[in-house]
Amino acid sequence: MSKMPLITLIMESLLSYLKSQVVPKKRFDNVVKKNGVGLTFACMAMSSAVDGPADETNLTGTGKKQEEMVLADMHLKPGEPWEYCPREALRRVSKVLKDEFNLAMNAGFENEFYLLKILERWRGKEEWISIDVKPYCSSSGFDAISTLFQEIVAALNTLNVALCAEAGKGQYEMALGHSACTNAADNLIYTRETVRTIANKHGLLATFVPKILESFYFSSQVYDLDDIGSGSHVHLSLWQNGQNVFTESDASSHHGMSKFGEEFMAGVLDHLPSILAFIAPLPNRYDRIQPNTWSGAYQRWGKENREAPIRTACPPGVPNGFVSNFEIKSFDGYANPATLDGKLSKLPRSLSESLEALQKDKVLKEVIGEKLFVAVTGVRKAEIEYYSRNKDAYKQLIHRY
Repeated sequence: MSKMPLITLIMESLLSYLKSQVVPKKRFDNVVKKNGVGLTFACMAMSSAVDGPADETNLTGTGKKQEEMVLADMHLKPGEPWEYCPREALRRVSKVLKDEFNLAMNAGFENEFYLLKILERWRGKEEWISIDVKPYCSSSGFDAISTLFQEIVAALNTLNVALCAEAGKGQYEMALGHSACTNAADNLIYTRETVRTIANKHGLLATFVPKILESFYFSSQVYDLDDIGSGSHVHLSLWQNGQNVFTESDASSHHGMSKFGEEFMAGVLDHLPSILAFIAPLPNRYDRIQPNTWSGAYQRWGKENREAPIRTACPPGVPNGFVSNFEIKSFDGYANPATLDGKLSKLPRSLSESLEALQKDKVLKEVIGEKLFVAVTGVRKAEIEYYSRNKDAYKQLIHRY
């Protein structure tokens, strides 16, 4: 019997794990395109551990054959966007940038992830290990799983992807070409889902967890805790009338950035402590925001400085002394993608500290809106409380991210 074509509808949450509903393609064409599907309000109040609304959120609730994936908007009714929809929030902010400054923001993501294989499954317990121990950018690391990567690249051939073996054991990176930030956020979701689906087809587990802790997942004999961990670095630039206006047009700028670029990056740097509550949304993410981990532990920026949380970049093809974009290195695989003063203060060392900074940040509160702000802070509080009480709960995250 032939398989029935199915459509998976993907709805984003306040973290990077996704909600979905699956419908036959015929129903999708005849009903869903017009009327949508029902989804509880409480979905935007769920933490990474509990399928129920977190306190203080104000939301108590009223890559395979014959399968396709569609990213869905959240509407109260057809044509009326829901204030809590992350994709709508990104569109809203992008419209402000366009209407007030005639600017558009482009983004490109670098996805780092681990590929794990099952070592033992006994009495309901699993033990996963890395698939190899190759060094950074080694050809052998790619050769070992070239069949899997061929499938992934074929599935994502329109996204201008590039692949390499990363420094961690069984760790790889997939970089996506830059595009308008709304498209880039969607592309990141598609990429993660595609990588996970095809890895599962090959009997592997792909996880975007930022820091895999040996004591939670692996026996001491088979895994080393020294790996730096995974990020989902995002590169940002500003465009106007099809031209990159982040970079300086002549040699007058000491840093190779335009006035637009300097002011934009300065604003991100100034608000970075509270931005971390969006881009590093779970407590164990802060195990990676440490010195000498290439993720940035101090509130600073640097030109081609991979220890700074914000790095200005001069990739091949950009004239010497100029920069084309800046990279935020603190972004990680837990984050929903729809979310210059030189001081050397330390960035928040925990989710509690970044949440405290966010609650004081009136600018971000105004930008994302009161309702979404309340939902975000409520979910983050629930994450802090849950993982502080359940120390071993992190071991489940490799299956969620």
